[in-house]
Amino acid sequence: MAVNRSEGQRHNVSMWWIRGISLATLVTTFGLIVLGSSVRVTNSGMGCKGWPLCTGSVGPLSRFHPLMEQSHRYLASIVTILIVILALMVLRSGTSARHMRGPALASVGVIVVQIVLGAVTVLTNNAPVTVALHLLAATLFLGVVSVTAVASFVAPQRPWSLVHGPTRLGWCAVTALYLIFISGSVVVNAGAQSACTSWPVCFSSSSATGLLVVQMVHRSVVLVGSILVVSYLVTLLRSKDGDGVERFFTVAGLVLFAAQVIAGALSAAFSSHTELADVHLGVGAALWGVTVAAFALTARGRQSSDGPGTDELIITDPQVKRIPA
Repeated sequence: MAVNRSEGQRHNVSMWWIRGISLATLVTTFGLIVLGSSVRVTNSGMGCKGWPLCTGSVGPLSRFHPLMEQSHRYLASIVTILIVILALMVLRSGTSARHMRGPALASVGVIVVQIVLGAVTVLTNNAPVTVALHLLAATLFLGVVSVTAVASFVAPQRPWSLVHGPTRLGWCAVTALYLIFISGSVVVNAGAQSACTSWPVCFSSSSATGLLVVQMVHRSVVLVGSILVVSYLVTLLRSKDGDGVERFFTVAGLVLFAAQVIAGALSAAFSSHTELADVHLGVGAALWGVTVAAFALTARGRQSSDGPGTDELIITDPQVKRIPA
């Protein structure tokens, strides 16, 4: 009996470490996206002309642009180390983290693609296409690590399916939100940020017709995507099946959505203030992460009424019997 209890305690300690590293990866990934936006806004992307080192050295860096670019690379290295450690721990934890294997391994795959894109971006002197792809891969990575972090708090004995759990509206909302990022990247890529300084529609603009079209397409995508995202979050908020955690993410998503609308309007009206574009992307990344987290929570199987109570120690190894706490 003591052996069984010790086995269960080891499993619990392992999951606590996995959860901690999952959350650390999520936080540092968000910081990486925000710092990457600062690198772009301050035109520091070519502060280091070499890769992976900055002009053949690791520091110290006394100039602003090299410091910004190399700091971004250092943080990317930390994220990479964390996600590799997390994947290894998940694989070594056996059945206690079996439901996390897919998201964890997907995270490793996406970070490898992101590293390659980062190198290509530097070697091609920040070609607009590669910069846009780099941001989109980073956004996808943030979504995957959000799912991984949520999965770490899901009991392995509960059904977990990202295919059958979320609703069609959920899939449409998450897809639309990602398309907003894509269209926003196209706006930045085309240099159309200041094509229209009025909001939400363009009453007048001195920009070229092509840039104006790019800007309005982005705003149209934002309009449709916003309707889907808000509808989805409100549906989750009104659902009787949701728990406190789901409602927290839902409310946070709605608050971030309102903040994102304000940031987008200010960014359009005061396009000369590049720091607003940084805030716009940062809030958007937070909205993306929270929405994906709420989406992932709906993939959990609902706890049955005859499930284990709070006074029972849940052992995740099928070979270990469940014993009273």
